[in-house]
Amino acid sequence: MEHSQVAIIGSGLIGRSWAMVFAAGGFKVKLYDIAQQQLTSALESIRKQMKEMEKSGCLKGSSNAEQQFALISVCTDLKAAVEGATFIQECTPENLELKKKIFGQLDLIVGDNVILSSSTSCLLPSKLFAGLKHVKQCIVSHPVNPPYFVPLVEIVPHPETDPSTTERTYALMKKIGQSPVKLNREIEGFVLNRLQYAVISEAWRLVGEGVMSPTDIDLVMSDGLGMRYAFIGPLETMHLNAEGIANYCERYSEGMRLVLNTFGPVPEFSGEIVQKVNQAMSEKIPVVPKVLDARRKWRDECLTGLAKLKTQMKSN
Repeated sequence: MEHSQVAIIGSGLIGRSWAMVFAAGGFKVKLYDIAQQQLTSALESIRKQMKEMEKSGCLKGSSNAEQQFALISVCTDLKAAVEGATFIQECTPENLELKKKIFGQLDLIVGDNVILSSSTSCLLPSKLFAGLKHVKQCIVSHPVNPPYFVPLVEIVPHPETDPSTTERTYALMKKIGQSPVKLNREIEGFVLNRLQYAVISEAWRLVGEGVMSPTDIDLVMSDGLGMRYAFIGPLETMHLNAEGIANYCERYSEGMRLVLNTFGPVPEFSGEIVQKVNQAMSEKIPVVPKVLDARRKWRDECLTGLAKLKTQMKSN
């Protein structure tokens, strides 16, 4: 990027995490929200998280927590927030009309060299950026929650997005330590959620058909497929589980088709199965704010440890 300043629109969990990621990468960050109290709370949370991660040795970047925190400032004026920024990351709630309103406002005040990026997880760029005069500068940069601990970012262009916007966004994400992937065109659910929903829907069907309990299905992923997928994807798994992809297809395609043809329709995600899954999950992790927050903290610590292990293994 030409300048080392970015603007984050929205100071919720995703906005805070993005702010920390960019600060770790050495960028000055302007964090915008409509309420000063929300921004004050966001800063307190960011400082606390940075200090905790520094103490545990998990802080990203080459500077210390105080130096990174000093790069983040807050603003309740949208025009002032984006002044001087060449990359703007929108992190408002997942509501099409709200996001369109924000991008409509940004469209009126940004220059021709600013990238307008959205964190949306499911809204198509063609709907999100429709009618904007700066549409060539618009793109989706969909992070995985939480972005600070999970580096993947899906870069999804609008049909009219300029290729240079995609390349600049990709380069920026690499620079701040994320793992960007480029979609050649928009598609419902992007890629991560399409893969995720395929797993969820089959897990749901298996519970509904009484094949396995909800907790055991989660164990199949966490102590089975997830162990493998933490380092290699499904296609490389195929490649390594035979003498290459072609050999895998020769050996297993008939069996795969046989199994896939037994998959049922898309689940409704309602009724008795919801109650069954909810009961199993609630017994394991009660739906109490303190308990849920503690489990999320544990999850983030696990992700941090895994990220450190992956980094070490790549450098070996």
